Amino acid sequence: MKNQTSRLAYSSKQVQRTGIKNPLLIIILFIGMKYPARAQDPSFSQFFASPLTLNPALTGKFDGSVRVAGNYRDQWPTVNKAFITSTVSVDLGILQNKLSQNDRFGIGFMAMTDKTADGILTSNYFSFSTAYQKAIDEDGQHQIGVGFQGTYANKLLDGPRLRFLDGLQVDGTWLPSPTEQENLEQVTAHYFDMNAGILYNGSLNGTNAVFFGASLYHLNQPKESFLGVDNITIPTRLTIHAGGYFPSADKGTSWYVSALYNRQATASEFVVGGALELSVGADQNYPVNFYLGSWVRINNVTDAIIPYIGLDYGSFNLGMTYDVNVSAFKVASQERGGVEISLIYTLKHSDDGQSVHAVQCPRF
Repeated sequence: MKNQTSRLAYSSKQVQRTGIKNPLLIIILFIGMKYPARAQDPSFSQFFASPLTLNPALTGKFDGSVRVAGNYRDQWPTVNKAFITSTVSVDLGILQNKLSQNDRFGIGFMAMTDKTADGILTSNYFSFSTAYQKAIDEDGQHQIGVGFQGTYANKLLDGPRLRFLDGLQVDGTWLPSPTEQENLEQVTAHYFDMNAGILYNGSLNGTNAVFFGASLYHLNQPKESFLGVDNITIPTRLTIHAGGYFPSADKGTSWYVSALYNRQATASEFVVGGALELSVGADQNYPVNFYLGSWVRINNVTDAIIPYIGLDYGSFNLGMTYDVNVSAFKVASQERGGVEISLIYTLKHSDDGQSVHAVQCPRF
């Protein structure tokens, strides 16, 4: 979870050992340690458009045969490229001819990279996930899914670009630190991670849809260390998310609402909002829908307002958000929280009678 107000890029022990050349980036890191709303995991404001970082139980949970999702986020761009995160994932349903019509078995792959402090710290993640969705009624209007995910993480700390904190002067200049090594090299850390999740989705009247999910990341609480000492335990992250789809009496419009709660160690955040869908295309096999909405993120203070626009065009879904930073950090960020873009391509089912089920899949 990358809390967009005060994210920790390093543990406090690592920061005390290895300062950052840009003093403002140091301030970012210490803001993350000072305030209770903070975290370590990368994430997205468009959490609903990054299913495999939200809940492993969402693997294969979509209306189609193959889904490819990509996300890009540039947070606090005015602060020397503080955090840039991107990810791509592919998931699909398998063994459909061997399962009950309303059941679904999915597998998925994901790669994510997160660059902190203008690339001084680069974190790469590679994941494989699987999930099974089981219908709990005869018509498949209600389903429960369980998913699991394994992740390999590799982090690179660019030693030659580091400066130690005791070299920082009051006026912002740097002097050689008495503890700084003359030839600090690039160092790496790596670990294996385990994640799991559960998801319920159903329909109240056959046309609308609701869902509720929960996931746990870092179940095995892996340890990481760049210098071979001071192993840092990565705390388990709890994610709870819920939402719904509600078509209006006017067939050309629908409402989507969703909420997210994250907690990792002492860090927490709450995001809630929704979007209005406007259908502007008459061909149901080649839909053209426009979305307009907004979310708000809250931690210990109101962090950001997140306006959203989106577009469905056939098999593609494009989404764009911009975090309007309204917390105290807006002075340093110049009120520029972060731009985010998501793009999802869904290969629809062929007309072979093997549609998964009639229940709306989670979209937001």
